[in-house]
Amino acid sequence: MLLKELRTSVLEANLELVKRGLVLYTFGNASGIDREQGLIVIKPSGVDYDELRPEYMVVTDLNGKIVDGKLKPSSDLDTHTLLYREFATIGAVVHTHSEYATSFAQAGLAIPPLGTTHADYFHGPVPVTDVLTDEAIGGRYVHETGLAIVKRFKGLDPLAIPAVLVAGHAPFCWGPTPYEAAHNAVVLEAVARMAYRTLTLRANCDGVSQALLDRHYHRKHGAAATYGQSN
Repeated sequence: MLLKELRTSVLEANLELVKRGLVLYTFGNASGIDREQGLIVIKPSGVDYDELRPEYMVVTDLNGKIVDGKLKPSSDLDTHTLLYREFATIGAVVHTHSEYATSFAQAGLAIPPLGTTHADYFHGPVPVTDVLTDEAIGGRYVHETGLAIVKRFKGLDPLAIPAVLVAGHAPFCWGPTPYEAAHNAVVLEAVARMAYRTLTLRANCDGVSQALLDRHYHRKHGAAATYGQSN
């Protein structure tokens, strides 16, 4: 079976979203890329998670052409492929409609860094895209969604802020591997829930200082990271 290991990893990432309560029914999807072969593995469209198997995953090239698989790929494929083409450092993409992160997306609001939990994973606000124009929605809508994400990340490091809120839609997350992309999606939802509650308690909350944001982010990321065990 082509890309058996990656198919299994992508399946496990999809199931992790269900396990953590981030998706309902067939909402959401996860994908991963083999950079050496330039091939993407993605969840099939509309298939119940209980029925998913590694062999049901769909393999496409970077332009979305199906290379292997009998089922239709996720309807969000064009967004995934564009992100892989534009963000060369990522290895997987996850899309959910998780409740709190989606609430911020629907409100057209970025998630501000209000505490150290946020800072451990996102080195700054989780940004929100511009609202898509009627022309974009009526055209290549899924592709235009990817363009809106890429535009919003101009000047930003996608690995330092591994998530985005698509205005009026929902979040996309990514990471070096399918597991890490799903992990980031789970953390994003927790951060969004805490941000919502914090802003409910104190609407004008300033959030963490730049110094505290930097301290917590860099203790987990980069060459000088001190969190966890050394290899």
